[in-house]
Parts: sequence; C-alpha cells; structure tokens
Amino acid sequence: MTEKKFVKKIQTSGPSLKNLFLFTALIFFSFFGIDYVYGHGFGSETFPPVELDGRLVTLEVSSSQNNPETNDDQQISISLIDFNSKSTLRDVTFLITSERGETFLFEQEFQADHGFIVFNFVSEDTDPIIIDDDNNSDDFFGSLLGLESRMVHVIGPKLSEGGLYKFDISVLTVDGYSKKLDKPLVFNAGISIAQTSKYSIIDPNFGEQNINIISYYDEILDFEYNSNSKEIGFSMPFEWSQSNINQTSVVHEELQISKDFGDLLVSGFTIYVNGIELSKDVVNIDDFISHERIVHFIIYQKELLNIFQSNPSTDKMDFIIKPDRDYSHLSSVTENGQFRILVSWEPENLKSNSNVKILFDVTDIFLKNRPIAATYDFSITQNNRVIFEQSGTSTDSKEEHNTAEFFIPEDISGIVYLNFKNLDDNHLAATEIPIVINRITQNNSISIPDWIRNNALWWSEQQIDDNTFIQGIEYLINNNIIVIPQTQQESSESQEIPDWIRNNAGWWADGSIDDSSFVQGLEFLIKQGILQIKN
Repeated sequence: MTEKKFVKKIQTSGPSLKNLFLFTALIFFSFFGIDYVYGHGFGSETFPPVELDGRLVTLEVSSSQNNPETNDDQQISISLIDFNSKSTLRDVTFLITSERGETFLFEQEFQADHGFIVFNFVSEDTDPIIIDDDNNSDDFFGSLLGLESRMVHVIGPKLSEGGLYKFDISVLTVDGYSKKLDKPLVFNAGISIAQTSKYSIIDPNFGEQNINIISYYDEILDFEYNSNSKEIGFSMPFEWSQSNINQTSVVHEELQISKDFGDLLVSGFTIYVNGIELSKDVVNIDDFISHERIVHFIIYQKELLNIFQSNPSTDKMDFIIKPDRDYSHLSSVTENGQFRILVSWEPENLKSNSNVKILFDVTDIFLKNRPIAATYDFSITQNNRVIFEQSGTSTDSKEEHNTAEFFIPEDISGIVYLNFKNLDDNHLAATEIPIVINRITQNNSISIPDWIRNNALWWSEQQIDDNTFIQGIEYLINNNIIVIPQTQQESSESQEIPDWIRNNAGWWADGSIDDSSFVQGLEFLIKQGILQIKN
C-alpha cells in the first residue's frame, strides 16, 4: 500500500526580466494568416520575436509563487515586450484561453495598461472556477520590475498544486485599446510548475521507504513498486498528437530515492514509456546529495515522436523504470564528491553461513570515472558490529576488480553495510552501501508454459496468425498469469498489433528479455484495447 502527498517546487533564478527563471525556451514558430508561436513545458518561456508595425515584439510567460512563506498560490505572468528595448508595451488587449492539464479554466479578454498581466492561481473547492480581477494587489512580478501589473485571481480546486498550465494567447490591441490589430498575434504557451508526489512503501527487505516523483509536466497517477523486480511504475496524462509533440520540447521527470534503499542504488536504469524502451542518454543519476539520489529522465522530441509512431492510441504516458540489466552493480559517491564506488558480489543471493566475494571499483569522478589507485579502509557492519574489515590500495586497472572475500556468520541476516572510508587518506572521502543477507522475495513470480514461448517465436516469424497467438495470451489471463480486469480494456475495437510487440515476442522466445518484460508489453496492449481478449 502506498501513501501519496503533494508538494510544489518552482524553477527560479536571477532578478532581470530576461533571466527571471531557470529555463528560457526558443521554440519553433511559423507564419500563416495569423502569426503563431509555440512553446510547451518549461518554467518560463520567451518566444521568438515577431514583427509588429515595423518593430520586433516578443511574449514572455513566467511562473513564481506569490509568497512561499504565507501561502501556496502560484503566479504566472504574461508580458508583451519590445524585443530591442526590452520595455513592455502599453494598452495591450489579450484574449486568453487557459487549461490546467486537461481541465478548462477560462476564456476571456483582459486589458493591460502596461502590457503586463499576472494570474494568481488559488486552490479552493469552488464550482465553477472563479475569475476575480484585482488591480490593487501586490504581486511578485510587479514589485520586482517596478510596474503596475494587472492581477487576476483564478480560484478553483487544486489550481495551485502545480502541473502544466496551457495558455492560448491572442494579442488584439497594442498602443491603444482602440487600435485593433488587423492580424492578431497568437502564442501557444505551456508553463510547467513542478509538482512532487510522495509515496510511502513497505519493502520486505528495506522496510518503510519513500519514493518521490517530481513532475515538470503533469500530475503523476497510478504509482506502483514491485519489490521483486525493483520496478517503479506510474502514469501521467499526455496528449499524443503531432501538434502537441511539436509544442513539447522536453518532458522532464525526477525520482528522489533515499540512499538507505539499497535495491535502487543501481548504476543505471532502463525506462519504458508505453512499452517502448527509451535511449540510455535519457537517464542521468545525481548521487551528490548526502541523503538521497536523484534520477533525472529528460525525454526530448525525438523520443516522443518514436513513442507516438509506435503507439499513438493513448492519452497518457505509462512509465516503467527498472534497474538496467547491463549494470548489475550498485553505485555510491563519497561525501566529498570525488570518488564513485561500484560494487557487486558473488553469489548474487547472499545467505548466512556461506562464503561471499565482494567486487568493487574505486573511480575518480573528476577523471571521468576512471579507476584509480587509492588507499582505502573497507568494512562490513551490522548494528555497529564489525563482520569483516580490510585495508589496501585499489587497482587502477579497467579489467580487474578489487575483491574482499569472507564468511557470513550464521547469525547475520537482513541489512548489512559496506563501508568505504579514508579513500586516498581523506577522512571526508567515505560512503556506505546497504545490501541484504537472506533476501525476502514475494511469491508473485511469473511462470509461462513452453508451448506459449514456442507460439511467440512462430508468431514473431509470422508462421502462425494473430488469432493463434492471442489464444496463448488468453491462456495466460485465464490462469491468472496476466491479470487484466475487464474494465481496464480501454477500447472496444481491436487494432493492428504494432511491430515492436512482435519483436518483443521473438526476443522473449530466445531469452533476450525476461518473462516480466514480455508480460508488461502484453498488459499494455490489452489495457489499450490493441489486443482484444476473451476471459
């Protein structure tokens, strides 16, 4: 069972108008009968300049909290600016349509004497959403820039909790409310205010743990953690259309994991979205915070297009994050940020009253994680009891590992710590990695009959038809090997089975991917209605 909480985080930086916030987006734009400019998914956006009456103008959209010490209100400002002088324009009429995620908020005209308008999003249980115009309120942007801005309060459920706020903005007048533009300027913006979803889980080996997901795009839903496979799963709303992908430069998500959670201190993760494996460069692991690691995954347009082309028929992103099978060792960075320790062991499942070999590498982060020769003190402890200790000098070889061999006493079980101290005679160069003796596994393993594996191979080679293959899948469901409630099938019409699942079937049949990965792909297809199953 998991418990979910929400926290907000705003991406901010320095004081000038041009650099108010961390991200500045220059996004693709084109000219039609109306001037359109697009952008999506950042904490602030500055759009490419467009021509207006012989001068260049641009639109800036930025986010902030109203007053973080007193309330959680979120503010988003919109300003029309002379591109060369960087001054705001006067007497601007905006026609603005706004949504938060997929929830419609308002469509309304607003006049801004100084070309600058601030929307203050307030969370209250109101129905319908209230638009309250207040020209006398103080706001972060106006006070910072010395401008009298127009403040508009937008009041409704969960409006200050973060997520993706969409704005379709038409500029109708400039330099006078009576001076209507012959051709309105139209901007499509999406501002992301980071939202942290906190989940508490009970792991059979590491006890109570917290996994936080920080979304810079939209709300996190359907969180799950599988302690056997060490997989994290969740979903997030996403409009899979060519136009939305064109407007979305990046989808950025983060995982926050305690360094006490040894199973997730792996050196690498593999990420799937809607059953499609993403490239390795999507993932970046930050181990430089003392008590936690942060796993960033940044999905650019190229990856989004690949997912869309493989499976366009859904309205969300289904994420699976799992330890990378190519990197079986654990990883930790010393307190001084200089050394990274990579650890593995033999045998894989450690038992009391048996021998074990610990293999480890000492690498220098400043030398691009190259193995180095450095003195070290190594020990294995449990509850302040020293089980084993060894000192020496690490090898700088890329082919050889440092080893420590010892016997695990009969009375040692549960979490033990691998301690590395005094690397290169520096008392700040220290770290610890928790591992488990006598691992507890939950009884939810997947066992698939060989005849289904044969069917999968023949189907991948197109030696049998789809119906014969689906009969095997129906067997898996009827025998509770795959559990798909009838209500989860999201379409009543079967669709063409994508090539990637045929490839997966062949890889699974020859042992290239495991049962769990193959079943995940099937579950996704069934939930989406691409495979229609009778059960």
